[in-house]
Amino acid sequence: MRLKRTVGVVAALAVTLAGVTACRDSREIALGTTGKPHIKIMVGGLSKVIYLPGQLAQQIGAYQRQGLDVELFDQPSGANAETSLLAGEVQAVVGFYDHTIDLQAKEQCIESVVQFANVPGEAEMVATAKAGEVKSGADFKGRNLGVTSLGSSTDFLTKALALRGGVTSKEYTPVKVGAGQTFISAMNQGSIDAGMTTDPTIAQLTNTGQAKVLYDMRTVEGTKAALGGLYPASSLYMGCEIVKRYPDIVQKLANAYVETLKWISTHTPEQVAAMMPPSFAGGDKALYVKSLEDSLPMFTKDGRMDPAGAQNVLKVLGESSSNVKPKKDKIDLSKTYTTQFVDAAHAQAQQ
Repeated sequence: MRLKRTVGVVAALAVTLAGVTACRDSREIALGTTGKPHIKIMVGGLSKVIYLPGQLAQQIGAYQRQGLDVELFDQPSGANAETSLLAGEVQAVVGFYDHTIDLQAKEQCIESVVQFANVPGEAEMVATAKAGEVKSGADFKGRNLGVTSLGSSTDFLTKALALRGGVTSKEYTPVKVGAGQTFISAMNQGSIDAGMTTDPTIAQLTNTGQAKVLYDMRTVEGTKAALGGLYPASSLYMGCEIVKRYPDIVQKLANAYVETLKWISTHTPEQVAAMMPPSFAGGDKALYVKSLEDSLPMFTKDGRMDPAGAQNVLKVLGESSSNVKPKKDKIDLSKTYTTQFVDAAHAQAQQ
């Protein structure tokens, strides 16, 4: 597996699962060459707007102000990012909260320490040529549906939408198509009839007329209509053991992200776009700004989890996930997220 370092980092670091045992235990946080705590964070798609706080915190100097040496890595799929955490390659993930529930069902303890959004920020897109045939989850039967990868949050959400339409996961074919250009190519080539993706891919598809939005989960209203309630999604999650071992460092990360979320809420999409690496715009800055306009409202202003939303994530997974369903009643949500560090960050900011 290759880890792609984020913009501004000089060399790429390739780590194979077979070589993990020879590396430093990811449950330990060492000092970097700068003398600051060196933290590796895997992002389930650096250029995806849903995970924007991960890179933006770097751009506005939030990590640096907390005395942290943060190294960001890029994986196109949240499922792969989760694997990197479990394999010991990184100490944290910017990814979807629902993985914490899925992993608890597999007897792994992972905890969201900052909640970036209480809605998925995803949309189910249907190819324009198929829009007259695929009008809801009830029409997923017999279709090829794009997901970033099997076991990803897009996979979880696709199963949920299908089930709400009376279609089981065995009655359609999930197709691993990644995100961005690979997703767009799969739709253009007819490999998928519809698929789950995020901005800026959504904006690219709608702007060109290649696809239409079937389910829009970038808003509270759209999420409630699609999933019966809020669905807390993008977050910073870490292994429970490292959270207990390094509370001071986790607190500094929470401080950085609370600062970043506040910065997002007080700046325009144009100002946010100007702060991001130029490559994130994919050569079309105006379209990138449009994608930010459509998606930035999903971010929380305070980084706190919505408790009812967490309950709804468990409800959705308990109905649609073959892994979570048999263990739904045994899931302890209090072990899947904490507001301790975010609450402390706000208290510090008020002093």
